[in-house]
Amino acid sequence: PQRQGTPLSDHEYHQFFMSLRAAQRARAACLIRTLYGCQNPLVRKLDEYENHGVIPKGPICSEMAGFPSFTDFCAFSLYRCTRKMYFIKV
Repeated sequence: PQRQGTPLSDHEYHQFFMSLRAAQRARAACLIRTLYGCQNPLVRKLDEYENHGVIPKGPICSEMAGFPSFTDFCAFSLYRCTRKMYFIKV
């Protein structure tokens, strides 16, 4: 364990900034989704990537307490974007 106030190790810095970059990329994807909609080719490509090549059809069940289902993947993704809950899974 590191002492309080000491700098992060090289590995810890790498982990810290990886998580920040992931959040920045998620925010950028959400901005594109908000501006252009779920049918935008780039948004569709990102959705396919997130779902192993196929965008789920029909209702989506999520791991979010209080919001167990959404009408489709687009609604689920837009909800995550508006709530800044980028890494919640279906």
